[in-house]
Order: sequence, then C-alpha cells, then structure tokens
Amino acid sequence: MAKLTKKQKDAHAKIDKDKLYSVAEGAALVKEITNTKFDASVDLAVRLGVDPRKANQMIRGVVTLPHGTGKDVKVLALVTPDKEAEATEAGADFVGLDEYLEKIKGGWTDVDVIITMPSVMGKLGPLGRVLGPRGLMPNPKTGTVTMDVAKAIAEVKAGKIDFKVDKTGIVHAAVGKASFSADKLEENARELLDTLVKMKPAAAKGVYMKSIFMSSTMSPSVQLDPKTV
Repeated sequence: MAKLTKKQKDAHAKIDKDKLYSVAEGAALVKEITNTKFDASVDLAVRLGVDPRKANQMIRGVVTLPHGTGKDVKVLALVTPDKEAEATEAGADFVGLDEYLEKIKGGWTDVDVIITMPSVMGKLGPLGRVLGPRGLMPNPKTGTVTMDVAKAIAEVKAGKIDFKVDKTGIVHAAVGKASFSADKLEENARELLDTLVKMKPAAAKGVYMKSIFMSSTMSPSVQLDPKTV
C-alpha cells in the first residue's frame, strides 16, 4: 500500500472509526478533511440488503438534488428536426440526430446524459455496446426517453441524477461538491437517502440500509448511522 501523505494522515486522524456519524456531522467532516486543489465531488455509497439479481429487488430510480450536483452536466439531445429548437432553448449542449449517431459509432461519448424521444430509440439500439457500459443509454424509467424533451433537459441541468444498485448491492451517487456548505451537502444526501428508503422492495428481508459511507474524491470515508435516515 502506498504511504500516506501528511495531509492524508491528518484526515484519517480526524475520523473516529468506531463512531457512526449523523448525515449533518458526516457532511461537515468530509468538508473538513478534503484538501484538494480542485473542487472534489462528494459521494455516497449505500449498501442495501437486497439481491440485485432478483428483478423484484432491483433498485433503480431518479432523484432531484435540491442544490444540484455542482457539476456542469453536458447534455446531448438526439431529436428529430421539429424538436431541435425546443432542445436548444432548454439548454442542451449538443442537439441533432444522424451526425451525432455517427460520432457515437466512432467512439465519441463526451457527454454526461443523452436525452431522446421514443421514435429515435430504434436507431440507438445498435449503439448499446458503446453507450451501455458508460451508463449513457437513454431509458424511459429515468425520464431520458420522452416527448417532453425540454422538461427532461431542464431537470437534468437542475440536478436530477439517476442511480441504480450495482451487483454487490451498493448504490453509488454524487451528492454535491466539497465547496458546497455542509447544510447543502446534508440536504442533498438526505434527499437521496429518503428516496432509497421509500423504494424498499417488499421482497427485501432483514436490514435494508446496511451501511452508508460519505467521502469526497480524495478523502477517506466517513461512516454514517443508517438509523438517522
């Protein structure tokens, strides 16, 4: 294991490994121990008591963070010509169809979210192997395949994120930036955690929220108390 720098040692020393922190305490502590030259992302890792291999325990959804993600989300709108003006006005960074499908075919994926309409989805099928692994494939369940393109773009720009449980039962999501106030980080984190609580599948047995860790891009993790959620 690489040796820790003095800053990293100081950060580790501030965390009580035996303590479960409240969401508010965790947010304040992660801010305190993040010493990066860039504005680090603050993330939650929530281990759920579900079996993601079973369809009735698959957790996937969307949540709008009250204070946004702090990230400038680059949106590609793959739309027919009659929807181009609407998509541009709503703030999409890239708008078009066939020329962007060709670019993606060539390996271009320099966007964070792709929003499209039902009639275009057939053209996206063959690009699944490029878009799927990068989490860019539009999906009606997350609101990225819709006739109301403008609304979908506005929501993504305002801080709507989608999340899904991975095969080990963990949901990873960014809930802001280290430059956010601790209050804003707490409110964003709570919004995600409350959404996960509401999504508890009837088929999930035993403890649902097993553990919650908050960290920033370069900081050690702070363990939160699931009982405070």
